[in-house]
Amino acid sequence: MVAGMAASFTMVVSGTIVNVAVPDVMGAFGVGLDQAQLMTSAFNIAMVTSQLLSAWLVSAFGQRVGFLLMSLVFTVGSVIGGLSQDFDMIVVGRVLQGVAAGVIQPLVMVIAFQVFPAERRGYAMAIYSMGVFMAVAVGPIIGGVAIDLFHWRYIFWAPLPVILVASVMAVVFVPSVRTRDAGRFDWVGYLLLLVVVYCFITGLTEGNREGWTSTYILGLFGIGFVSGFILILTQLQDRPTLIDLSLFNHKQFAITALIAFVFGIGNFGTGYGVPVFGQLVQGMTPLDAALVMFPSAILVVIALPLTGKLADNIPPHIGIMIGLMLFAIGTVPMYGADVNTPFVLIMTYFIISRFGMSFTNPFIMNTALQSLPQDKISAGGGMINFCRQFGGSMGLTAWVAFVQNRTQFHSEALTATQSASNTTTQEMLKGIGQIFTEAGLPEDLHGPGALHYLGQVIQAQASTFGFQDGFLLLVSFFICAMIPAYFLGRMRKQ
Repeated sequence: MVAGMAASFTMVVSGTIVNVAVPDVMGAFGVGLDQAQLMTSAFNIAMVTSQLLSAWLVSAFGQRVGFLLMSLVFTVGSVIGGLSQDFDMIVVGRVLQGVAAGVIQPLVMVIAFQVFPAERRGYAMAIYSMGVFMAVAVGPIIGGVAIDLFHWRYIFWAPLPVILVASVMAVVFVPSVRTRDAGRFDWVGYLLLLVVVYCFITGLTEGNREGWTSTYILGLFGIGFVSGFILILTQLQDRPTLIDLSLFNHKQFAITALIAFVFGIGNFGTGYGVPVFGQLVQGMTPLDAALVMFPSAILVVIALPLTGKLADNIPPHIGIMIGLMLFAIGTVPMYGADVNTPFVLIMTYFIISRFGMSFTNPFIMNTALQSLPQDKISAGGGMINFCRQFGGSMGLTAWVAFVQNRTQFHSEALTATQSASNTTTQEMLKGIGQIFTEAGLPEDLHGPGALHYLGQVIQAQASTFGFQDGFLLLVSFFICAMIPAYFLGRMRKQ
């Protein structure tokens, strides 16, 4: 468990640690924000799609060799990123890191599930979840400290000592279990999956800028849908396939996978939305925004072993619904949050919502794997992680697009109210003019300066309204996920 969690923790940290380095990378390579975001999107796409490589890798090489191989891939990616003198090579390094992170997570989860006795597997899933979610929270903090003390390239070097220690431990402790004879890998299905993910993420990312009805965006979505349809057809053939659709013949697993997908949307949305809201609306520094998340991570780490034991003793739908309810309760107040909301309150809301994770995740994982026969556990581990990550990546991209769209809507609506008959606006402009006069600015600059300030006020308010609408949307996702969770409780093990 220590060997597996060390590698899994470090690789998940690498997914979030890079976010605080975006401005430094932009300056170092002279790229814009749209290009710099490739460091994150390339990692996420690679991680999501490689989730399904885990079962085949274990079948072909065994768990120990697969673990060591992915540690090597991650190390190569880190070295490439740390030494790159070209931004494109930074992206290549992030892709390799993402592939390793995607494969390692279900591989380690299945190892934990297998080495613990049946009556303690819920506890094992909690221990696994503890490392993953702690990594998500501390990644930005580690990145900020590394950049402040050293250099942005150290975000690539910092994980390597931990990976080395984990690899040495894996040689001794990680079992080498081959689940079945390895067949040919479905590269056609894998490439189709890459096309689907790329088209949808790119379309959602660029929809607001290019126009949702533009030929380019409609073409991306069209290619994505067609590729997805072809992917499903190829997976129904009688041959080794990328996605084991027979997993969904187990109704309990299918329902749990749906819950994981919808939960992933809300989980990723709150994890991204709260710190970004703090920076853009409340003017927090990146480190302050990261500190908003840190107490919740500590609470989750403390609570997961306890809720993991509960996962072995109470009905799964009860634990899942409790977790989803806590997420909703913690997110609802963010609908009313603005620039004046105290730091402590934002932190408290996030603690409540993240406490729900300590219930939801171990119950989802334990229920999904318990519903499968022994020879399907490895494939099921990859699939349930894929559903959660795929829902989170797609949902987060769509959520950001929604917030941007709503911000633009509110900006236009607020601008339309700024007329000569608006006495509040006129009084504010007059007050700003008085301040300029007292500051000694020339009179011909008073009008343009006041209008510029008015524009900033409108944009700040529109951004606040946009985020508030986004948080309300996330609440709806948590409530929607409770519906299949309820039906899970009415279903016998299939």
